[in-house]
Amino acid sequence: MKYRVIIERDEDGIYVARVPDLPGCATEGKTKKELMVNVKEAIQTYLEALKKHGDPIPVATIQISV
Repeated sequence: MKYRVIIERDEDGIYVARVPDLPGCATEGKTKKELMVNVKEAIQTYLEALKKHGDPIPVATIQISV
């Protein structure tokens, strides 16, 4: 599955990522490379927790450019 990730930089220059389709799923990193590793891990951990508790896996939002 692919999930949309929103990346921003905070006032200290730290990269922050959140995954809108997974409420509360967010992480940060000092570099974009570190952030990408962290966000993949955060998504995997989030999905594993849902499975463990028997909760449904959210379907990724599809976006279309017009």
